[in-house]
Amino acid sequence: MELLSPAGTLEKLEYAYAYGADAAYIGMQDFSLRTRAGNIGDSDIGAMRELKGDKKLFAAVNSYLHEDDLGLLSDRLEILSAYPFDAFIVSDLGAALVLREHFGDSRALHLSTQSNTLNSAAVRAYRDMGFTRVILGRETPLKDIARIKQAVPDMEIETFVHGAMCMAYSGRCFLSAFMTGRSANQGDCAHTCRWTYRLMEQAENQDRTGGVLALEEESRPGQYFPVYEGDGYTTILSSKDLCMIDHLAQLRDAGVDSIKIEGRMKSLYYVATVTRAYRKALDALEGKTDAQDWKLYRDELFQVSHREFSTGFYFDAEQIANPTEVSYLRDYLLIGTIQEEKEPGVFALSLKNKIETGVPIEYIGPKTLAVADADFSLVDEQGQSIAQANHHQTVFLRTGKPVSKGFIIRKKLK
Repeated sequence: MELLSPAGTLEKLEYAYAYGADAAYIGMQDFSLRTRAGNIGDSDIGAMRELKGDKKLFAAVNSYLHEDDLGLLSDRLEILSAYPFDAFIVSDLGAALVLREHFGDSRALHLSTQSNTLNSAAVRAYRDMGFTRVILGRETPLKDIARIKQAVPDMEIETFVHGAMCMAYSGRCFLSAFMTGRSANQGDCAHTCRWTYRLMEQAENQDRTGGVLALEEESRPGQYFPVYEGDGYTTILSSKDLCMIDHLAQLRDAGVDSIKIEGRMKSLYYVATVTRAYRKALDALEGKTDAQDWKLYRDELFQVSHREFSTGFYFDAEQIANPTEVSYLRDYLLIGTIQEEKEPGVFALSLKNKIETGVPIEYIGPKTLAVADADFSLVDEQGQSIAQANHHQTVFLRTGKPVSKGFIIRKKLK
């Protein structure tokens, strides 16, 4: 199976490939359902081509287009030709037609999960339209995936295996647009399902809601949304995260061709750690590594920012809501990344958060689980020792640990 990882920026694309992805997907400016993911732009084409090498790269053009958007897409076709894309991920059939007329068979069309495709007849119809792959809706049970693949064997099947889930059919939610004016269908979801709410007592809000119990969002007092729930602030609308790393053999046996990690808006630490874990699990499944080695990397999934895990809708009905959730669960903070080696044992750093001497850190690499270091030192551009450095500050790290460019530095949270 192909391992497909998210890349919201050029830097994340580099780490997705370095930590084991066979393919990566990025968003296109103006046409992606993650408009705040720092989507890669035209100035990145050369670097993108160099990073890609012989791996695959897919472009998400999966927002729903208004009439004016069709012209905007048509105006972008020539520059899109310069990108090293192997396929476009599309949900809008108008966009699919525009891309197909321009690129022909030189770029594959992958049907976005936003199409909410759940059955073999729909898959067959999209295949006949020219799509070569379908990204099935997260609502598709494993037994149905097997039946779909059996019915349409010449269509590639891609499924999500890890990351956030939407409580509505993917992209078909109007909470964000209703409450904030930001449309999920246009890639600008405010994630209102993750907010905290409380149930208003009938006597407190009956004049405003006609006596119906209603939710009030914590930071929006005076705005009421009728529901029926218990008291106290709740994240009743927020789902658990998906995690299928323990079930890859079942996905393979069902005929899945590509497993996809969600998270173009997540950190490079998240992208690298999750990609690495699934790479190790796939390699073990294919007999390329020790059958037990991957479990150590699996445990790392619990160290990155996540919600409580679930297998979603793959198996029998499971409780996927998180009504008592307070925030993401995480054990480590991303400090930065190791860059070029200036001299033996001295490396340039790209910092994301503050680093301090005397505060233990850990390094992780594509094939290195974790290396602790409490004895490192820091030097500035003039070679002078310093006690700490902050985000974007030019600094060098001196260490005797076996690290190299591309390693990630993290700090355990108390």
